[in-house]
Amino acid sequence: MTKILGISGSLRKASFNTALLKAAKSVAPDDIEFETATLHGIPLYDGDVEAESGVPAAAADLKRKIMAADGVILFTPEYNNSMPGVFKNAIDWLSRPPADIRNVFGGRPFALAGASPGNFGTILSQNAWLAVMRTLGADLWSGKRLMLPKADTLFDSEGQLTDDQTRERLRGFVRAFADHVATVKA
Repeated sequence: MTKILGISGSLRKASFNTALLKAAKSVAPDDIEFETATLHGIPLYDGDVEAESGVPAAAADLKRKIMAADGVILFTPEYNNSMPGVFKNAIDWLSRPPADIRNVFGGRPFALAGASPGNFGTILSQNAWLAVMRTLGADLWSGKRLMLPKADTLFDSEGQLTDDQTRERLRGFVRAFADHVATVKA
């Protein structure tokens, strides 16, 4: 069984990306173990805090979840034409200490997905992640991209994905990424 971890890059309760993450878990085929994670509880990176007390518990927990996964999907919002600071901050903590980078990111398949109420989905945020993932040595899957523009028309007030065509795109995205992960894992 392929283990996929999905991480929402938003802290908002009514986040389109958290809703997309939950929808991805609900459409994942039965041969995929799909776990979800958030960034809640991860403080701002501070080298002094790291030197005094190490990696905070919330960041260490997320790091363990990534290392237990065969592949990771980052569900990224787009803020001011780039990645959200809170998401980049979490990745910065996950890269500490530097000796752990190889275990957390090195060769591990990562994929990018995102939803935005704007007209272009999360293309600029996803592009901003490319350099970060490359620097960390992740295997950034480029088989498909999932960018959902006008997300406010695709989800209801409870965060349920209501568009059948989008649900099928999401199912295909999760399936294709899991297939890629399985070939890397083999």
